Amino acid sequence: MYQIVKKEVLNDVVELMEVHAPHVARKCEAGQFIILRVGEDGERIPLTIADYDREKETITIIYQIVGYSTQVLASLKEGDEITDFVGPLGEPTVLHQHERVVGVAGGVGSAPLYPQLRALAQKGVKVDVIIGGREAQYVLWADKFKEFCENVYIATDDGSLGQKGWVTTVLQQLIDEGQTIDEVIAIGPVPMMKAVVGVTKPHNIKTSVSLNPIMIDGTGMCGCCRVTVDGKIKFACVDGPDFDGLVVDFDELIARQKMFKRQESHVCNLTGVKR
Repeated sequence: MYQIVKKEVLNDVVELMEVHAPHVARKCEAGQFIILRVGEDGERIPLTIADYDREKETITIIYQIVGYSTQVLASLKEGDEITDFVGPLGEPTVLHQHERVVGVAGGVGSAPLYPQLRALAQKGVKVDVIIGGREAQYVLWADKFKEFCENVYIATDDGSLGQKGWVTTVLQQLIDEGQTIDEVIAIGPVPMMKAVVGVTKPHNIKTSVSLNPIMIDGTGMCGCCRVTVDGKIKFACVDGPDFDGLVVDFDELIARQKMFKRQESHVCNLTGVKR
């Protein structure tokens, strides 16, 4: 069992947990993820590691309450225990020694992006970040990014914080201004990452994306998280979750994510969970 040592509500649908998981904290690196389970009959939930503390032996996760299983997770309190907490899984992020890297986060994408940009900053790379959200409350961890990012840009759909518009609008402005961008790391909803690639690809800017399609076992055996990258079949859980965004088949990935939408809605209706 893995004890929850800290719990924090970040907005009306997103929460943070710090979990005591010594073996995971000892080995994990930026970009990797864990799979947790609440209860012996609980569903496996894959979550990218948002932060880790090797001395405290803890892992920080951030999750969005979107269905039954995350509702069950959200019902836990500090001091409660999570049944299973497996990791680290996936390949660590490959950190390139560039002059400048721009991170682009949408919603809970701030969580997995944070350790990646921090690690780059520790290597001496200049890093900026663009954080997006529907409104101010959905802009996550802007203050934490300010600790090591030279510039923190914010975009909200309603203009309640930062610039009104999308993260891609801000990214296009930076490119149009002639700023040197050696690599873009985009993490967020799949349509957002696809839109980011639509901005960077015409300029041949190296673009990394973190793919989080449906994962089940985290070992590549079930095949549920297969994606097409540069015409080849890859598995997000073992080959990723980071991939070259310029060669990802986003249309196929978006279609796959919609495959069980009807069943997911049915479960939410039965359990009273709002989507």
